Amino acid sequence: MSDGPPDEARRLADERAAARASRDWDTADRLRDELRALGWEAVDSAAGSTLRPAPSAASGGTSYARAEHLASLLEEPPSLDVSLVTLLEDHPDDLARLAGTLRGAAPQQAWELVVVANGKAAPADPVLAGLPATVLPATVRLGWAEAANLGLRRTRGAVVVLLDSSVEPTGDFVTPLKAAFGDATVGVAGPWGVVSQDARRFEDAPPGEVDAVLGYCLALRREALAAVGGFDPHFRWYRHADLDLSFAVRDRGWRAVAVGELPLRRHEHRGWSSLPEDERDRLSRRNFYRFLKHWGRRPDLLLAGRA
Repeated sequence: MSDGPPDEARRLADERAAARASRDWDTADRLRDELRALGWEAVDSAAGSTLRPAPSAASGGTSYARAEHLASLLEEPPSLDVSLVTLLEDHPDDLARLAGTLRGAAPQQAWELVVVANGKAAPADPVLAGLPATVLPATVRLGWAEAANLGLRRTRGAVVVLLDSSVEPTGDFVTPLKAAFGDATVGVAGPWGVVSQDARRFEDAPPGEVDAVLGYCLALRREALAAVGGFDPHFRWYRHADLDLSFAVRDRGWRAVAVGELPLRRHEHRGWSSLPEDERDRLSRRNFYRFLKHWGRRPDLLLAGRA
């Protein structure tokens, strides 16, 4: 007997693909749920949809070994104002601090928090209690970019914010950040931006248009995120992945802006400080060479190149 999907699952998958093509999202969601009831999960990609067995509760619940194993919601219209995405890797205390401050300084928007447990146990229930949070566990330790993409793909917000767990909100930072996207030309925004004369050396920039937004708090217009598909998964460490994504968004015609001071406090980035200096240098160089391979010959994407 075949181990592939049964005819009923294939029929539902075809109907769901047709519903998505006609942008009938309510029908697509209903058919997705019917597929799951049969024990199958639709996985969407640019090449179309495929079926894979849905993980069972007996096997420990849904978990993912690659970002594309999780059906993306990015092509669907937003149902929330803002999605916040953060990673749980080696420092659960940082996540607990972030969750605690979000509980006390909740955004004044319809929002959600998506936590990617990257090869780590899901946070204990009290950590996220009272928050509109979803946890996505990765079965293995993913590279940084692929772990971030796992969360980004599952967001429902019109604006999607990657928020590092080293950052502590001290007030509603979401409302002024979301306001930046009132300008339809803005695709990426955040409190901390950088500019460069040559794409080799970057320096902090004042509020306004910038070459790139730093990943400590990096907000994306949903359409821009869907257009670029997230981070290049080859960035297995975080450094310079934010530059690469910012340039990818700007290459699609959107602008990057630094919004200026927000009620956010940056703490020690332990993904940096926990590594020996020589290892940090090695990983940084590798990532920067990848960035240069993509964008080092694109002076047209530098604000300085327009002068």
